[in-house]
Amino acid sequence: MSGTLNKVMLIGHLGDEIKMHYFEGGNCIGRFPLATNETYTNKQTGERITNTDWHNIVVRNKAAEICEKYLSKGDKIYVEGRLKNRQWQGEDGTTRYSTEVHVQEFTFLSTKKESASNSQASQQNQQQGPSSTTNSPNESLGVNEPEKEDDLPF
Repeated sequence: MSGTLNKVMLIGHLGDEIKMHYFEGGNCIGRFPLATNETYTNKQTGERITNTDWHNIVVRNKAAEICEKYLSKGDKIYVEGRLKNRQWQGEDGTTRYSTEVHVQEFTFLSTKKESASNSQASQQNQQQGPSSTTNSPNESLGVNEPEKEDDLPF
């Protein structure tokens, strides 16, 4: 094979708010950690084990501004991009390394209404204790129309 490929696809949850950095000329960059989980059962003990991997995500310019506006800690997102390695000198003079996913495409998997209701519910739980609010699937998508039948022949 003559070509090479550097492609990463991840689905995970934001581990923190997006940190924005603005540069001269109007460009900007957004960085945030993304958590992905792997769950399996230990055959010897029967115990369920979850391993979490953390990924450094980088988005640029308009994509960074969109992510900052609509995403918050805990939201689920799909990102697609390429791996890039970075090297720099730390404050103590040691050479530091970092591997980042530079995003080319992304899709929000948590709706804004879902995020807002989750944060409101967690705030209520912290203040008052458990609450029992549930939304129908159509409400969480912002759709209030009844489903229409398809007139497909099969």
